[in-house]
Amino acid sequence: MSEKSSSSGSDEDVDPESGQPVEFGGVLSKWTNYIHGWQDRWVVLKNNTLSYYKSEDEREYGCRGSLCLSKAVITPHEFDECRFDISVNDSVWYLRAEDPEHRHQWIDSIELHKAESGYGSETSLRRHGSMLSLTSAASALSSTSTSSFKKGHRLREKLAEMETFRDILCRQVDTLQKYFDSCADAVSKDEFQRDRVVEEDEDDFPTTARPDGEYNHNNNGSKEKLFPPASPKGMNGIDFKGEAITFKATTAGILSTLSHCIELMVKREDSWQKRLDKEGPNSLINEDEFFDAVEAALDRQDKIEEQSQSEKVRIPRLTPVPPGDAYSTIGTHRFANKVEEMVQNHMTYSLQDVGGDANWQLVIEEGEMKVYRREVEENGIVLDPLKATHAVKGVTGHEVCHYFWDTAVRLDWETTIENFNVVETLSDNAVIVYQTHKRVWPASQRDVLYLSAIRKILATNENDPDTWLVCNFSVDHDNALPTNRCVRAKINVAMICQTLVSPPEGDKEISRDNILCKITYVANVNPGGWAPASVLRAVAKREYPKFLKRFTSYVQDKTAGKPILF
Repeated sequence: MSEKSSSSGSDEDVDPESGQPVEFGGVLSKWTNYIHGWQDRWVVLKNNTLSYYKSEDEREYGCRGSLCLSKAVITPHEFDECRFDISVNDSVWYLRAEDPEHRHQWIDSIELHKAESGYGSETSLRRHGSMLSLTSAASALSSTSTSSFKKGHRLREKLAEMETFRDILCRQVDTLQKYFDSCADAVSKDEFQRDRVVEEDEDDFPTTARPDGEYNHNNNGSKEKLFPPASPKGMNGIDFKGEAITFKATTAGILSTLSHCIELMVKREDSWQKRLDKEGPNSLINEDEFFDAVEAALDRQDKIEEQSQSEKVRIPRLTPVPPGDAYSTIGTHRFANKVEEMVQNHMTYSLQDVGGDANWQLVIEEGEMKVYRREVEENGIVLDPLKATHAVKGVTGHEVCHYFWDTAVRLDWETTIENFNVVETLSDNAVIVYQTHKRVWPASQRDVLYLSAIRKILATNENDPDTWLVCNFSVDHDNALPTNRCVRAKINVAMICQTLVSPPEGDKEISRDNILCKITYVANVNPGGWAPASVLRAVAKREYPKFLKRFTSYVQDKTAGKPILF
């Protein structure tokens, strides 16, 4: 029997956004059996699956069968120019198009979907009308899934089976829901009719027949119901028993395939975790995936921090601030000379203008804040020095450096730290700190051990601005040795703050409106381990400006309405 073929697309239709073939549908003749022969069926090609329905109007009732095309073999008939056969293992569909052109169109479309699928299930998952076929399909599915597991087929194939099952199950749930709705309507109607019968008994009218023909009173006074009881099969043509068996077969297949997926994942979990956690140039994760994972992890941390900040009630901390003279001394501890060397280097080189230096690239400019980077790599590790300049109104250099250095308020503004502790207090203005940073998967967790010192820089002439400096640089300590749990990073960081005061109007006292803090922040970080250079640079470009804005806003909030600390 020939029929017309209509489609919702063509053999060359590909979604321009996803690159996947679009849905293709039309009427084909399908060989059913020797009794009914060729029958017109509505056939749909979608998502690497070929499904057929009794007609286009009955699509909502679910498909009568489907084939996963990943391992399908399409065979044009040798003599019949309109016929082609599709086989998957022992399941074969015999199909006929209206003419050779339509046959060619269908074959091309099927081959396109098959080529674009990338994976598929080992078996064809099909649903037939007979209970015998349903039962055999369920048992065949279970045995095939088991054999595929023993043969070590890929987990991806099992997941493809799960997707097919999901689609079938959704259709069956819709069908069963229609049946249940019909049942509810039938029950309501039956109760209504029963109420009417009671009313007739009470009236005791000698009626031989109702005008509506629903009841008949015979000679002995009893009534015969003329309409038959509601038949489940008669409701919208739904075979409830068949649908129930189909539902059971589908759910059994889902549970069987799911158990195999779980077993496969359990067997491979350890090896997957080790390979994914392995940070290095031979990591299984490519550069784009690495960046996407890091960016997603940082986004999650930002959301968590926003929620915690909105819920957090900050406890005011009265941190005593020693006089400036205490911060201007060199100190006598064992790292005193190293601290002095670092301070002098930062004051000599970090304050130099980099605007005209070709080696420095301006990567971020937001208002008063500018961030520069100089690209440096050593043995494949990114060691880019970063330098940021910023100007903040209403705070002094002393205040900014104090809150940057004071460990008592560190967790109020620093969001990347998991935990930290002061390993040793060297003096009033120098401590050794150990801290671990929150892991950003797939990168390994980092820790850092550093000496943090705060200094007031003595002015050499009366025109020099009031200048404060905090320098953090890596050191070694017996109480915080490197471990296998974290990769030890090395740092050399400095925050240099200069206070500029504009004269107040008339005889007014200096207020926070008259002060401006110029901040220079430099960071030389060796992250240790390995991560793609592009990822490290992208993360630095994203995180450094956020840190600087978050910290300076914190200082402005802490000092608002308080006496100025010069």
